[in-house]
Amino acid sequence: MLKKISLILLFLFVFNDFQANTLNINTDDVNLENLIGKRKIEFGVSESDAEIWINGRLLGKGNLVVVVSSNSCTTVIVKKIGFLIEKIEFCNRKGMAKPPKSYYMQLVRDDAFDASIQTDIANVDIELKCTISKNKAWKLINQIILSNIDVIEMTDKETGYLRTAWSLKIFKQNTIRTRIIIKQTSDAPLTFKVKLVSEESGLPMTSVKSDEFYKEWDRVLRSYSNVIPELQARIK
Repeated sequence: MLKKISLILLFLFVFNDFQANTLNINTDDVNLENLIGKRKIEFGVSESDAEIWINGRLLGKGNLVVVVSSNSCTTVIVKKIGFLIEKIEFCNRKGMAKPPKSYYMQLVRDDAFDASIQTDIANVDIELKCTISKNKAWKLINQIILSNIDVIEMTDKETGYLRTAWSLKIFKQNTIRTRIIIKQTSDAPLTFKVKLVSEESGLPMTSVKSDEFYKEWDRVLRSYSNVIPELQARIK
């Protein structure tokens, strides 16, 4: 059996060399790897610094050669901050379309990224010290909050507590939920703490109630980016 395998491999090497040197056939089209079943794909991406992950491993950026073994499939995932994650699978199996010799992937901008800004005020308590009366401060707080988020879920003027309902925004590959929480922390001087809670699920169409899918996001949707600066400017 081993002798037969050795003879077959020897024939393949001799045949490949004969085609390349004697018949002047392009070895990219007919080579040993193709004869034993492997397929190579020249894989390119529109963004030269995009990460290329193959079967769960980061193997390069921008462009590389993807090898698909015989009777198997290879999964390619491309990632870059600010762009949607793209995924494609190449299969080298009998009865399936053969992998292409080359493939070019055009990345698309991430709509959630473009609709938001990175900030250091998300998910942290921001202190608001007031010199105006509590009645006036509380009235201004409610006006500013309601001009940004339609529904106040809980409010208590006596304790100085306010919490909005979640505001949901769905994107192609993400779901963002945002809420504002305000707490009075001192009477003299009158002081509040405000938190702009910004969370992402990493998936589209996530229910606002599915807490287990959400995590803190270090970005804030542009539509809420001026809430805290406005509170800081007017509640003082």
